[in-house]
Amino acid sequence: MIHTILFYFLLFIIYSFVGWVMEVIVFFFLEKKFINRGFLIGPYCPIYGFCSILMVLTFSPYTQVPFALFIMAAVLCTVVEYLTSYVMEKLFNTRWWDYSDLTFNVNGRVCLKNSVLFGLLGCFLIYFANPFLSTLISQMPENVLNAISLALLALFVADNITSFNIISRVKDTSLSVLKDSTEEITEKVKEILRKKSFLNRRLLNAFPNLKTILRKRKAKK
Repeated sequence: MIHTILFYFLLFIIYSFVGWVMEVIVFFFLEKKFINRGFLIGPYCPIYGFCSILMVLTFSPYTQVPFALFIMAAVLCTVVEYLTSYVMEKLFNTRWWDYSDLTFNVNGRVCLKNSVLFGLLGCFLIYFANPFLSTLISQMPENVLNAISLALLALFVADNITSFNIISRVKDTSLSVLKDSTEEITEKVKEILRKKSFLNRRLLNAFPNLKTILRKRKAKK
């Protein structure tokens, strides 16, 4: 049981790393510079790993129907992206990305272009990437697999704790800023965070379109 969990955790980390690499490459061409993408400090974007493992565990019976696999991958990843955007906004009072300027978007959280790409990536994952990586990892000695997976797990947990504290500062900072509009709050929050640690500046660089959401404040009696 433990061996199986560590096996899938290692796959999760690999797919998270691949997702991070893809994000970095895309933004390198857009911004002409390296940007460490993602909420976490390390080189991984867990949303890619999470979606990949979900697909690996649930889509195997549909490998004989490529179009169905494409649709299911697109829908699954789109739903996860939407929920991630919604939950992160509610938790931290911040909109981390916004596709409102793209056609066929839903509340700016997801868009058709990304959904199509997710579908294509899902097919590539199921038909090519996962069979290759699963075979490769299966050939690793059990003690080596366990050691690598446990070491990565420790780093991943530590990264999540540190990153969560950093992201929480965005909300704390926004709550301390008294402004009349979302745009004013967002710029003030960014200005304050840029003056703090390198890790705060990294987060701002990772999400250049970050927008602090203006919440109605209770009127003082």
